[in-house]
Amino acid sequence: MAFCPSCGAPVEGQFCGKCGTPVAGGAVPPPSPGAAPAATGMSTNVAGALAYVLGLITGIIFLVLEPYNRDRTVRFHAFQSIFLNLALIVLYIVLMIIGTVLGAVVPLFGAALLGLVSLVLWLGSIVLWLVLILKTYGGSKIVLPIIGPLAEKQA
Repeated sequence: MAFCPSCGAPVEGQFCGKCGTPVAGGAVPPPSPGAAPAATGMSTNVAGALAYVLGLITGIIFLVLEPYNRDRTVRFHAFQSIFLNLALIVLYIVLMIIGTVLGAVVPLFGAALLGLVSLVLWLGSIVLWLVLILKTYGGSKIVLPIIGPLAEKQA
C-alpha cells in the first residue's frame, strides 16, 4: 500500500484522498512514530514539549494547529497541559479562600501559613513544569495521576 508523502495517509490510486497530493510510482514508506510531519520541521517530541511552555495557551494552540491536532502524542501533552493548569488555578483559588478565612480568625498565623503553602505550591508547580517539558522533549511520556488518564481519554 502506498502512503502520501505529504500527510502520511494511506493512498489507493494516484492521488491522496485526504490532501489531494499526487502519488507517483511505488509505495512511500509510512511515517515513523515521532517523525516530523512533512509540512513542518517540528517533530512530535518538540511539539509535545512546546504544549507545556505557556500552559493553557500553547495547549489550546496545539489542539487547533494542523497537523498536530491529528497526532495522538501531541494531543495527549496538550490536554495534560490544559488540565494541569486548570487544576493549579483551582488550587490557588482554594488556597486564597482558606487564607482569607485563616487570616480573619488568626491574622498573623494565617498569613504566615498561607505564604508558606503558596510558596511550596508555586515551587512545586515550576519544578513539575520543567520536568514535563524536559522529559517530553527527551521522548519520555509522563502520565500525571488523575490528570494523565483524563488526557489519554481525550487524545
